[in-house]
Amino acid sequence: MTLRVGTIQCCCALWLALLALASLVAGQSDPKHEISSFENLPARIFFFDDTDSAIYHDSHQGNVYVSQDEGKSWAQADDIPSGRAVMVFEHPFNNRIAFVLTDDKKHYRTEDRGKTWRSFEVPIAPALVQRPLSFHSDPQKYGYILYQGTVCDRVGWGGVCHDETYYTKDGFSSEPTKLLTDTSRCQFAHSSADFKHDSHPDLVYCVAFDTPSSTGSHSYSSSRLYSSTDFFEKEKTVEDFGIGKNAKGVIALAIVSKYAVVAMKDVTEASNGEMLLYVTVDTNSWARAQFPHASSAKLRENAYTIVESTTHSLGVDVLLQDRSAIGTLFLSNSNGTFFVESLKDTNRNDNGFVDYERLYGLDGVGLANIVANAKDVETRRARKLLKTRITYNDGRSWSSLRPPPEDSEGKRIHCDSADTETCSLHLHSVTTPHNFGRIFSSPAPGFVMGVGSVGDHLKPYKDSDTFLSTDGGQTWKMVRRDAHKYEFGDQGSVLVVVNDEDTTNVIRYSLDLGKTWKEYNFGLKIHAGALVTLPDSTSQKFLLLGLVPRKERKHDIGAVVIVYLDFQPTRKRKCEDGDFEHWYARGGDSQCIMGHKQWYRRRKPDADCYVGEKYIDPVEHDENCECTDEDYECDYNFVLQDNKCVAAGPEPIPAGVCKESTGTYQGSSGYRKIPGNTCVDGVRKDAPVEKDCSKAQPAEGQIVHQSFEFKSQIVQHAYFKGSTTILVRLHDATMWQSSSEGYMWNQLFPDKRILAFYHHKFASDRAYLITDTDEYFYTTNFGQAWHPARAPSPPNTFGAQVLRFHPTDSDRLIWVGNRDCSSDGSDCRAEAKFSRDHGRRWDNIDHYVKNCAWAKDSHLDADPTEIICESWKDKKGSQRHFGPENTLELIAGADYYERRKKIFDNVVGFAKFSEFLVVAEVLPEQRALELQVSLDGNHFAGGKFPPSMHPNAHAYTILESNTGSLFLHMTMSEPPFGPYWGNILKSNSNGTYFGLSIENVNRNEDGFVDFEKVIGLDGVALINVVADPGEATVSKRKTLQSRITHNDGGSWKPLNPPPHDSLGNKYECEGTKCALHIHGYTERRDPRATYSSTGIVGILIAVGNVGETLKPYKECDTFLSRDAGFTWEEVHKDAHMWEFGDSGSVLVIVNDEGPTDHVLFSTDEGLSWREYRFSDEKILVDSIVTVSEDNSRRFILFGSRLRVPGSTAVHIDFSMLTTKHCVLDLENPNGDDFELWGPSIEREERCLFGRQTLYHRRKRQANCVVGKLPKTEESTVATCPCASVDFECEFNHIRNADDQCVPVPGTQPLPNDNSCQNGEEFWYERTEYRLIPYSSCEGGLRPDRGKQHVCPGFKSKGPLFWMFMLLLPFGFTALVGYYYYRRSGLARGTIRLPGDGFARSDNRFHRGMDTLASVPWFLVGIAGIAFEWISSRIDRVGLRSRRGYRDLPVDEDAQVLRFEDEE
Repeated sequence: MTLRVGTIQCCCALWLALLALASLVAGQSDPKHEISSFENLPARIFFFDDTDSAIYHDSHQGNVYVSQDEGKSWAQADDIPSGRAVMVFEHPFNNRIAFVLTDDKKHYRTEDRGKTWRSFEVPIAPALVQRPLSFHSDPQKYGYILYQGTVCDRVGWGGVCHDETYYTKDGFSSEPTKLLTDTSRCQFAHSSADFKHDSHPDLVYCVAFDTPSSTGSHSYSSSRLYSSTDFFEKEKTVEDFGIGKNAKGVIALAIVSKYAVVAMKDVTEASNGEMLLYVTVDTNSWARAQFPHASSAKLRENAYTIVESTTHSLGVDVLLQDRSAIGTLFLSNSNGTFFVESLKDTNRNDNGFVDYERLYGLDGVGLANIVANAKDVETRRARKLLKTRITYNDGRSWSSLRPPPEDSEGKRIHCDSADTETCSLHLHSVTTPHNFGRIFSSPAPGFVMGVGSVGDHLKPYKDSDTFLSTDGGQTWKMVRRDAHKYEFGDQGSVLVVVNDEDTTNVIRYSLDLGKTWKEYNFGLKIHAGALVTLPDSTSQKFLLLGLVPRKERKHDIGAVVIVYLDFQPTRKRKCEDGDFEHWYARGGDSQCIMGHKQWYRRRKPDADCYVGEKYIDPVEHDENCECTDEDYECDYNFVLQDNKCVAAGPEPIPAGVCKESTGTYQGSSGYRKIPGNTCVDGVRKDAPVEKDCSKAQPAEGQIVHQSFEFKSQIVQHAYFKGSTTILVRLHDATMWQSSSEGYMWNQLFPDKRILAFYHHKFASDRAYLITDTDEYFYTTNFGQAWHPARAPSPPNTFGAQVLRFHPTDSDRLIWVGNRDCSSDGSDCRAEAKFSRDHGRRWDNIDHYVKNCAWAKDSHLDADPTEIICESWKDKKGSQRHFGPENTLELIAGADYYERRKKIFDNVVGFAKFSEFLVVAEVLPEQRALELQVSLDGNHFAGGKFPPSMHPNAHAYTILESNTGSLFLHMTMSEPPFGPYWGNILKSNSNGTYFGLSIENVNRNEDGFVDFEKVIGLDGVALINVVADPGEATVSKRKTLQSRITHNDGGSWKPLNPPPHDSLGNKYECEGTKCALHIHGYTERRDPRATYSSTGIVGILIAVGNVGETLKPYKECDTFLSRDAGFTWEEVHKDAHMWEFGDSGSVLVIVNDEGPTDHVLFSTDEGLSWREYRFSDEKILVDSIVTVSEDNSRRFILFGSRLRVPGSTAVHIDFSMLTTKHCVLDLENPNGDDFELWGPSIEREERCLFGRQTLYHRRKRQANCVVGKLPKTEESTVATCPCASVDFECEFNHIRNADDQCVPVPGTQPLPNDNSCQNGEEFWYERTEYRLIPYSSCEGGLRPDRGKQHVCPGFKSKGPLFWMFMLLLPFGFTALVGYYYYRRSGLARGTIRLPGDGFARSDNRFHRGMDTLASVPWFLVGIAGIAFEWISSRIDRVGLRSRRGYRDLPVDEDAQVLRFEDEE
């Protein structure tokens, strides 16, 4: 192109003369301008930092233009061949250096800000990623640069490509050296001025694949983060993030502010593809980022953005709505690991950009946009209505923008500014940028501008106006009608705007901080494209980039122009000291943040002078504040409980401080000043306090305990999952909390009557205290703080669960309360309402309901907006008096019950299990109960039962389901004909066809069944059966025997008895009739005392006896199995309660036959036991508990003292038994403290569900602490050939005495299925067997396959047909694929990191904004994909709750039990 520069002269000389005269009189003149013409919009335009030099990159023509006078004149870089410049990068830490990369191996470097360019060569062409260069932040090592390139090997018509990274120490003056191959991203650990740490100066991180690929594509599991301090010459370390070999699936690395962040895809077998974030602030220790509610804030691909962050907080916006670009903003603590929810319903676009920006230089101040109608957007695809919010305290609270009282013409704005919902200011933000750089602010202190509107929501951009704030967003005024581009100069003493809606030839500017505005005509009509100045806003020169309409183009004016604007002539006097003032950044209660106030020296509004401090950034000044409560956090070994820091246990103290337990020592107050906080004087919360030595941590090998007396009986208790905090409710309706595993207790809300509490089923940090009024209390941080809230009504007294929780959005609640029940009760009814914002607003669902719940569950793939209700047909009168003539309908309502439809006319109830929604439908004319099953909450299929077991007159109980099939207990015997027992049936994979698994399984009168699945091992379950059903029918007394299955109910066997008892004596019972029998679920006082534990796989504890049948409980002893029930050993005489601690490294048992004063504990899984006495008087222990993950060494005994009212809690701490931590060394498995164990090692069949699986667990006699050592994932050693254990009987078939499946007499087999829905090549006729759905066996024995048939359709085509069809498309795809890879760089997926912005060379101006500071800092865009022990009857103790059961009696009036299950 030919570059033309010229000054546009005005024709009207007289007008110019008069204007000059007027300006002279005023002591100032108009700005000056120059116009430069270009042929194409720039892909990049930037200034070298703190210089007058600028670069204009025309990527369409491949040319670079340089200006040495702030854009007044431009010249093409002659040293670079025309058409070769593909990418341009300035050195971020040396303002003299920049690089131009071509699409080949020869590139160019300048060391004099573009005056001259010298070529250099690298071995490979650059990778087409956003940032192929990475720089060292040390100014002395400005030549240290990493270069990422691509190597392609041609294969046939296509190519196999991979990236390699090279390094140079002299800025490419010499030939660079290969660093690593198969890389995705490499970066110096010292690549950010804010990321300060003491690591080696040459530390380099690389995201790379551990194995090369012959196809050019890699699996996630081969991507790791490597580090080296010698450029990988000898040292190559795999960063394991503290999780060992699971540290794979690394997607991206970014350094954001003071944090290094790694995004990793969880590729373990048990994962559903969740994304993990690991953060470090020192390069030494990495920690996983913990979000406040594990379910609703799960990170998914394409679903989170790391936004602009501060040096004391990391910001992440998470996409929580599956159907719309609406997120939730989370902000972290100071080390970037624990996040709290800051702002709900944040606005995002489909590319992951978030409407969130911090105001430059103002600590804690930020602007964000939220979606006001998020519900309608999600359900109806409505247009988003946006509102703007501002924070002054780093996201702890947000408020509306105060609207100006009048418009730019002085006319009053007609809305009530006191009503912020309908009258506030809203601004366009990051998702709709219209200029280079930051959206709202610049280094000019306190100046904020934006385009927006006043009202109840943001209007479209073209309907908006331009607003200004000079006090950091506290107050605003409209400065111009219509949307304008804007920029700040001379530290804010010059404000410039240009119309952004129409063509224009004028700019407007203000020299008095926006009070008055003047016009300047630069003589050429353009469409404004961008308005920029020096990045630090200290210059009086501006560049206006414009598109010239065709009719305005002349011989020296092309399609694109840069208008250089110089405002230096507008003022003659330089500001002096008296022209400046101190401007404080924040007002009101938010003036102090991190212990100091922040102020800048800024020109006074009326001072007629220019600042003139070019290239000097405004200096931030701090004034320390007096310390307040907000300047402190909990010290080590203390936890926040009800906004107070309390001890988590005995305090560790240096050796020798306490020589006697009767002395004292100076210990922590529980508080420490937040690191980095500068407050002085004021509140002193961290002063040491004098403490008794008896409260200090004991010496190694010692055990300590502490007792607490409650004045009333305990009726409900539960830990928060993943926390040391436990809640306890007493019979007198008082509420207690301990955040230290029972070490210290605190009463919550002494003046309130708490009727029940709920833990959020899907968000472990949330819990709710239900009072006897419409007031309730909630916590979102494990009880650290509780907040009051108002429900729409008092809790219901009809037996319905009061609160229901949503699996993917923890803010969505359903409340079922009483309505009109306080007076005569003639219209008393249960009413359901829902909330999308965690109870701030409630909307109607239905009234006269028995139960309402969200249709979606963790594994139930239903519409997330659908609500299901059991609703009474006749809605009048008192619900308490409804009889059988008023039927209960099942209503499903999508869009939050607005699009409702009746599913069934008459139901008993519904229940959700795993992926199944089960409904009990009543067929009145047949007096029968029909089972209906759905996998989506919308389409139902009736359950098909063997004819002899159809539930016409039977109750049934739905059992746990986690292996792809539904287990059902069908009652076959009930009074008055005999005691309760029934048959267990198992469904096919969609829950509709049921076959018999085993007969005569014991249940009790409440419908609970002796059935329990072993935790952590699929397909293993234990039951008790009635051994003598015929005799029991007559005697009305049951004799029980125990059975176990290791193949998901395919077959059941007796429990193998141990050869001798715990004293070494042989048992009286001998022979094949003898077996081990154990007491089951129906007799358990605390249903959470399961046989097995989440913390240690394969270990079971039970109370039972060796004999022909099960003896009474108090005649039994305690047994243990280490191999999932294959073999057993007696570990102690008498019946005991048990609990697992520290993943099995400590087992604690306590006598369950009477009062006791001691516990027994074992550190070798029952080989030996030691006694610990905890009391001088005996107590009757009701339960023994620990944290829900069973990974702690602290336990609580709940019980009662003899002849003393109330309850006792005894905290027993085994933490100091040993301080040695277990070691897991995968490279040297024989030298660590763990063993590989699998359920098949001790049995004849080596495989379970068609695979042989091994697990890591602590060796039995390894005396060490497991703690929170990350467990390695289960390891599938081999996929096994199919064997008989992988099959079960087909529908209408039953096993005979020879263990063969035979037809049930009088039944018909199912018809053949030839649908071939999964693309099979063949289909097979049905047989008497079917493959267990959960089995993954391959080949081998296939008794489920009859005669083979070819599937209809494409599968029947021959090889010549497919060769002809596939050959041409394959070749074409290879060519296109290679081109696409080279052009887009997306072979590894789209990774957005700091500065990536819109780095696309498509020559569209709005895509060329890679200098945006408010784009996502870290957007991952890879394509792809305590169990609640409380009854809903809140006026009842609630001990009928059982884990994993629903009891659906045939009686239409009977209650369906409502409990939230543990996942």
